[in-house]
Amino acid sequence: MRTICLYFEIHQIIHLKRYRFFDIGTNHYYYDDYANETSINDVAERSYIPALNALIDMVKSSEGAFKVALSISGVALEQLEIHAPAVIDLLHQLNNTGCCEFLAEPYSHGLSSLANEECFKEEVKRQSDKMKQLFGKAPKVFRNSSLIYSDEIGAAVASMGFKGMLTEGAKHILGWKSPHYVYHCNMNPDLKLLLRDYKLSDDISLRFSNSEWSEYPLMADKYINWIDELPQEEQVINIFMELCALGIYQPLSSNILEFLKALPACAKAKGITFSTPTEIVTKLKSVSQLDVPYPLSWVDEERDTSCWLGNVMQREAFNKLYSVAERVHMCNDRRIKQDWDYLQASNNFRFMTTKQSSVTLFRGIYESPYDAFTNYMNILGDFIKRVDSLYPEGIDNEELNALLTTIKNQGEEIQQLQAQLEKAQAKLAKEEKKAAKEAKPKKVAKEADVAEKPAKKAPAKKTTKKKAE
Repeated sequence: MRTICLYFEIHQIIHLKRYRFFDIGTNHYYYDDYANETSINDVAERSYIPALNALIDMVKSSEGAFKVALSISGVALEQLEIHAPAVIDLLHQLNNTGCCEFLAEPYSHGLSSLANEECFKEEVKRQSDKMKQLFGKAPKVFRNSSLIYSDEIGAAVASMGFKGMLTEGAKHILGWKSPHYVYHCNMNPDLKLLLRDYKLSDDISLRFSNSEWSEYPLMADKYINWIDELPQEEQVINIFMELCALGIYQPLSSNILEFLKALPACAKAKGITFSTPTEIVTKLKSVSQLDVPYPLSWVDEERDTSCWLGNVMQREAFNKLYSVAERVHMCNDRRIKQDWDYLQASNNFRFMTTKQSSVTLFRGIYESPYDAFTNYMNILGDFIKRVDSLYPEGIDNEELNALLTTIKNQGEEIQQLQAQLEKAQAKLAKEEKKAAKEAKPKKVAKEADVAEKPAKKAPAKKTTKKKAE
């Protein structure tokens, strides 16, 4: 039976403020709080809230036949918890239907999978823990930032215990193959891959309201007919997009939500079901391995990483940031850790792109990619100074790692000795208490014996009569 896997991404840009060269070393706060609050509230009201309400209605009206998957970056969750808690409430309602699966992804929505495996694994674990804390289940399927994938990344994801991963069904990778099958990582066959059908996905997220599009207006029955007309052996249709496509990229006035709500009934009429990623990777077998020697993504026509690392400025900023990755990974400073998450976000590098794209790029406060690069590098200069100040200067990462490992081991040894001492003290106190308890009855019994024993009569005094003189 043919099934649709519908997935939405939620990520929120952290807006950086204007940061001058002369601010380095004097100002350690890098964010535009007003822009962050207003932008997330705007997206929540125009997109997230109406879209999530629609998804909840679709589950209820279909009596559980409709299913959907979501992934949310850690930084987006932080912003939603602070500025738009109504969205969190709706996510809980959707989770309670039992028809929504939450996926894992990098906490920062960054590019750590391309730079540092340890940092990558650490932030994936943090995001997974956050999802389990909020929604009660640990994610079983992984989705990388912008669907970035390569053979090596797949192997790293498999080593973390994930059973499936979402990525792009790029033409230069698939060739004559179809994205409508389950594939697996060529370095670890245990990791199954679900490939996005970029045409069917972009028909909704990019073209739906375009009146010049040849298929405009797109109706739900027409869309489902396209799926139904695919070869019968092609069983999995993966439709992946950002949630803000519903309301931001495609305005609510275009009736995008009405289109979405009509899909389950039209699909049911054709015998087409909806499934979550975990259901698919559990039930269906892989037909072949996927060979991806170089990273791919779902961005731009090239479907690669050139939108983030395609020019000299981007690579300079990227390499500079991850030059301190090991030190940040080793430190325990919460402020440093938070800034690290925000500075890793992929949009910081996207703003620096000089590529021409058919999709309009919003650069925020920046007038040009060079402006974005200058501002980011000023902030990064201050951030690196703060990181370096935590450790002795002139010591390389390997020496520092060895030093911190020694300190950590000594600390663990001290804790173990302290625990043994506390255990011995507790045992001694227990023995003393036991000895005191055993001694007390003997004393009481002795006193009882004395009390019960009859008192001896005093010997009678002998009296002698006084002889008369």
